[in-house]
Amino acid sequence: MRMRYTILTVLLLAALLPRAAAQRHALNMAEHDEKLYYFGITFGFNFSQYRMHYTQSFAETDTIRRASPTWKPGFNLGLMGNLRLNRFVDLRFIPALIFAEKGIKYNMAPDSTADRSIESIYMSLPLQLKFKSERIRNFRFYAMLGGKFDYDLSSNARSRRPDEWLKVRAVDLGAEVGVGFEFYYPNFIFSPEIKISQGLMDQHYRDTHITLSNAIDNLYTRMVVISIHLEG
Repeated sequence: MRMRYTILTVLLLAALLPRAAAQRHALNMAEHDEKLYYFGITFGFNFSQYRMHYTQSFAETDTIRRASPTWKPGFNLGLMGNLRLNRFVDLRFIPALIFAEKGIKYNMAPDSTADRSIESIYMSLPLQLKFKSERIRNFRFYAMLGGKFDYDLSSNARSRRPDEWLKVRAVDLGAEVGVGFEFYYPNFIFSPEIKISQGLMDQHYRDTHITLSNAIDNLYTRMVVISIHLEG
């Protein structure tokens, strides 16, 4: 009886192992590469800061002894539309909401220290070119390059509140570059991606009534974004 069970177990494993191996090497979503367009969702985390340039008065006075930008975390959520241009190049449009925070740490005379942050809610409209490698079974590498338009829904440039410590503009244009990987599953594509974004427009809204504003000449947004795309 024990020998019979052993033989049945061996026969069952012999039948299942080739099928499991075939499934591992099966080409998932083989027809996907021929689609003209497809859609998806994206979510992830970001880390952002300002690239700061100082005014001449900052060097000539000691009201503010030091001012430096700091990285702060945030998150993003959006949709994706992908248009196939040819075998190796796609055009992507990924409208998203980006919740970001950027910090500035500064010292004022005589010995006071402040660590402040600016919270932004960007409506981001990026347009990207995606350069794809050859597909290796259920894996592919890609690089992307593009530009974006951002509108900060929480901009305080026109605020009249007396407690504002720095004012920033609402509109920004930026350039993006990044890399990612595509893992093909039977019903979807799992695609982790990392990109660097650099703002091209000065975000500083000068207000002479604000001490820190008199020390800063230009502010440019810099962001690192780690995203997960789920594509169908």
